[in-house]
Amino acid sequence: MRYSIRKQFAGIFIGLMAGTMLLCWFINNTFLERFYFLNKQKVVMEAYDQLNEAAQSGSISSDDFNVHLQQLSATYNISILILDEDSETIRVSGGDPSLLRTDLWSHIIYDTYDELRGGDDARNEQKPAQNAGALRTNRVLMRNESPFYLMQVVTSLLANVDYLDMWGFLENGNLFFIRTALESMRDSTDISSRFLAYVGIAATLICGVVIWLVSKKITDPILELAHISERMAHLDFDARYRRKSFNEIAVLGNHMNEMADALESTISELKTANNELQKDIEKKEQIDGMRREFLANVSHELKTPIALIQGYAEGLKEGINDDEESRNFYCDVIMDESAKMNSMVKKLLTLNELEFGNDVVTMERFDIVALIRNYIQSADILIRQNEAKVHFTQTAPVYVWGDEFKAEEVVMNYFSNALNHLDGERIVDIWLKKQEKNVRISVFNTGIPIPEESLPHLWEKFYKVDKARTREYGGSGVGLSIVKAIQDSIHQRYGVNNYENGVEFWFEMELVESEDSAKTGTEGGQNGNG
Repeated sequence: MRYSIRKQFAGIFIGLMAGTMLLCWFINNTFLERFYFLNKQKVVMEAYDQLNEAAQSGSISSDDFNVHLQQLSATYNISILILDEDSETIRVSGGDPSLLRTDLWSHIIYDTYDELRGGDDARNEQKPAQNAGALRTNRVLMRNESPFYLMQVVTSLLANVDYLDMWGFLENGNLFFIRTALESMRDSTDISSRFLAYVGIAATLICGVVIWLVSKKITDPILELAHISERMAHLDFDARYRRKSFNEIAVLGNHMNEMADALESTISELKTANNELQKDIEKKEQIDGMRREFLANVSHELKTPIALIQGYAEGLKEGINDDEESRNFYCDVIMDESAKMNSMVKKLLTLNELEFGNDVVTMERFDIVALIRNYIQSADILIRQNEAKVHFTQTAPVYVWGDEFKAEEVVMNYFSNALNHLDGERIVDIWLKKQEKNVRISVFNTGIPIPEESLPHLWEKFYKVDKARTREYGGSGVGLSIVKAIQDSIHQRYGVNNYENGVEFWFEMELVESEDSAKTGTEGGQNGNG
């Protein structure tokens, strides 16, 4: 990642580490030498105080003080020389005695010469030839008059080495000389600076590796959370934060898991509500379409009978025919058309209730065989008028589940449809065929088969295969639509089959499983169409 938190995190800490080390190196390189120098001044002054105390107490010549003087020289890397009033050496430690005596006398002679010549202004003048190649005073750090002593930085012209020298008199009159080399201090400062630089580089590299590894442990959970959030953005709510820890990232991960559950539940509820809303919209559109279709079909179907009624009524009013037979014919036409309109309106109201779900389906157990036989008896007049031969040989009861009134409506529509389309041998054959859980009731009539292209449209309202013939027997084109609505309301199948010598319409009902029906129920006779 271009702006990786891991890289930023590691970069910040490595930068801080490197900056801290660089700052320490700068401070060490800039101020350590001065700090050492001030510490050297303090050490030299403490050495003078100890010498002065020993001189006052008279222990300066003792062996114990000699041991202490050696320890002092070794510890602080200083050279000490003490002379009595006769310039005889009392104590010497940490250096070449002859060189210390020579340099001390150089200070006494030439520093006194400088004082007599005007102090600092005379230091730039040419000194006596004896001092050439010996010592050069760089600066005076401390001066005291009683007892007299002088602390100064000098340079050995022979060795090109800088010293911190202090010389003068102790309170008992002894002459002293204390010297420490400044080059060792500078060398220690340089070594310390180089060592700190090496340590800083090594520490920065090691800390960089450690911080990179540590930052990985911090950024990996964050990257996992980013991956989880990306999956959630694409509605994949199976993504879960699995790491076990107790830090802030784990708390965030647990909250994201809870958010995923909440979002999944909310989206599920929204989808359910949206699905229901979509169903309501589709149902409303379907109802609106059915309403428009209903009005269009009703207006179309009622247009012809209303026109006939109006025409014949006007004829009666105007007295076109004066004879009684003609008037009776006109009245019969009006009554016949009115009856057709009344039947159509009733069927349409029945169909409307079925399709809109306003009609309650009463599921009950009844004998379908008895229902069919009772209907055949009630339709005896229609059978004789159509010169039909009805065959129904089933005698044993067959019990089914369903709405008995609506089942009779289906049988009536199929039977009347068969009578209206009889031809040839003019046979209507009714039989039952038991299946595993259902029983199929078939009504077959001899006649002309229905054109194949018309079969899918038979169940549509007002659809008529032969409109002239339908008009002749007063069909409305609604009967089969009522059958479809009734069967759909009880979730049972229905259909039509063509044969060479006629047409079979069938519907199914749920079979009542009982010992009695299983023993007595047998299949009815089959029609002879093969």
